Amino acid sequence: MLCGMFYDLAIIGGGPAGVAAGVYAARKKLKTVFITKDFGGQSNVSTGIENWIGTVRLDGVELAKNLEAHLRVYAADTVDIRAGEWVARVEKVGSGFRVTTDAGAYDSRSILVATGSSRRKLPAKGADRLEHRGITYCASCDGPVFAGKNVAVVGGGNAAFETVAQLLAYCPSVTIIHRGDTFRADEIIIERVLANPKTHVIKNADITEVKGEKFVQAIVYKDKATGTEKELAVEGVFVEIGSVPATDFVKEIVKRTEYGQIVTDPKTQRASPVNNGASPVNNGASASGVWAAGDCTDGLYHQNNIAAGDAVKALEDIYLYLHGK
Repeated sequence: MLCGMFYDLAIIGGGPAGVAAGVYAARKKLKTVFITKDFGGQSNVSTGIENWIGTVRLDGVELAKNLEAHLRVYAADTVDIRAGEWVARVEKVGSGFRVTTDAGAYDSRSILVATGSSRRKLPAKGADRLEHRGITYCASCDGPVFAGKNVAVVGGGNAAFETVAQLLAYCPSVTIIHRGDTFRADEIIIERVLANPKTHVIKNADITEVKGEKFVQAIVYKDKATGTEKELAVEGVFVEIGSVPATDFVKEIVKRTEYGQIVTDPKTQRASPVNNGASPVNNGASASGVWAAGDCTDGLYHQNNIAAGDAVKALEDIYLYLHGK
C-alpha cells in the first residue's frame, strides 16, 4: 500500500552519507522520505573514532546518536523519517520510482542510495568473539589505538597494502597474511610496503583461529603447502578481505561492478544505467534520477568523511535535477 505521498526524493540509508543528504535535503526544502533500518552504518560497532572531523574522539554508538539527532532537528515537516524499515526493491514507475520496504511503499521523483556495505568477516575460530576487541576493519579509524603493538593484516589487495602502509607509522611490526602466493595489489604499493623492514609476509596461509581472553593475543594459521599450523603473537588483526555492498534492491535499474558496487559519476554521484544503457526493460533510462554515495559505490576511497562529502555533492546535483526541469 502506498503512503499517499509523492516525494521529491527518497534517501535510503542512515549512515554518515544518508544523514548528510537528509540534512541538506531538509535545508533545501525537498520533500523527502528517509528510509533506514538503523542509524550509524558500519561505524556503529567502532569503539573509538578519531577521524570524524570536528570531534576529537567518539565511539560508534555516540556517532549514530549524533547523526540521528542532527537529522531530526532539521527534518520538521520536510523529511519524513522512516526508521526501522528495510528496503526490498526500487523500481522505475512512470516518471519516478517506487521504493518498496517491509512496511509499505513510497513514490519519489529521485533516489539517493546510501546503504553502505558490510565487511567480509574472518572465517576463523574465535573471530566473532574477539571482533572489535583487537579484530578491526579500519586502519584510518583504529590505527592509532594499536600504536606500539605488533599487528597482522589479512588480505592481499590494495586495501590490505594501504592498511599496512598506515599501520607502519604506529606499529613496530606489521605482518601481511595472504591466502594466495601472489598479491593482487598494485606493484608500486607492494614495493613500497615490502621495502620497510617492519613489514613481514606470510603467504599461502589460512587463519584458523584467533586467540585471546578479553583481547586478541595471537592468531593460528595453517600453512597450505605443508598442512602444519603455526601461531603468531599479535595484539591486533586488521581484516581486508573485501566487503559486500547493500545494493541488491537496485540491481534492476543501475549498473554495478562485479563486486556489487554502484557505478557512479564522481563529479555528481549520478548512478549509471543498468547494462550500459542496454536494458530491454526501460531502454537505458532507468538510472536517470538515481544517485549513490558512500561505501555502496565504486568510489576509490571509503571513509565516513568521504561518504558524507559524496552525499552533499549528490544533493547539490539532485536539487538542480529537480528544479531544472
